[in-house]
Amino acid sequence: MIRAGSGLGLLLLLLWPDAGHAAAGAIDALTVTPDGQGGQKYTVTLQILALMTALSLLPALLLGMTSFTRIMVVLAILRQALGTGQTPNNQVLMALSLFLTLFTMGPVFDRVNEQALQPYLKEEIADSVALERALQPFRQFMLKQTREADLELFLRISGKPPVESPEATPFAVLAPAFLTSELKTAFQIGFLLFLPFLIIDLVVATVLMSMGMMMLSPMVISLPFKLMLFVLVDGWSLVMETLAASFFLE
Repeated sequence: MIRAGSGLGLLLLLLWPDAGHAAAGAIDALTVTPDGQGGQKYTVTLQILALMTALSLLPALLLGMTSFTRIMVVLAILRQALGTGQTPNNQVLMALSLFLTLFTMGPVFDRVNEQALQPYLKEEIADSVALERALQPFRQFMLKQTREADLELFLRISGKPPVESPEATPFAVLAPAFLTSELKTAFQIGFLLFLPFLIIDLVVATVLMSMGMMMLSPMVISLPFKLMLFVLVDGWSLVMETLAASFFLE
């Protein structure tokens, strides 16, 4: 009964306007103060809200601004080409894609840490300046991997005038153009990975048909040969090396 009464009293204190006025007045959820350098500072409560919002957008940022999309699509196509069904499963492919993304995006993350995160933690720069500095390494990485045709396409779709240089492309145009270019590159790599396994399937299907064994699925016979070929050429190492090298090509 004591606990129930205490909980009810706390609820009434929070909901009753007069009783909760003092407590509500002690928490400024939206207070903006000048920092003396032409910028603005926000209250800790608003900063926490912004941080939680950014964390909820983290999966979208991971997909749209890093190398994760290309790696994940290529590995999914590779699994389809091998014909192993759900082996390796989605969790393994996502973990492998995430670790390879951290490896390929290492230089970008290091620049963000040096130019934006550390100065912001030391209170040397304002929030807006830190955000602008953090976006610059990502912008340079995305521009390097984006085709000019895709940039022109989304500029035309958005109705914005042509830019003087790719570096002047608005971020709202650069993000979808980068994602489209990543999908194109991933499908190109996947096509090259698919060819040798497709040849094995065709050879096995032709042999079975010539032997009159048309009721036997060619996939059952070709799967061991594809796995043997993939293991003999050290396929996983080759795929990982090719994917990593594709982001560092000039």
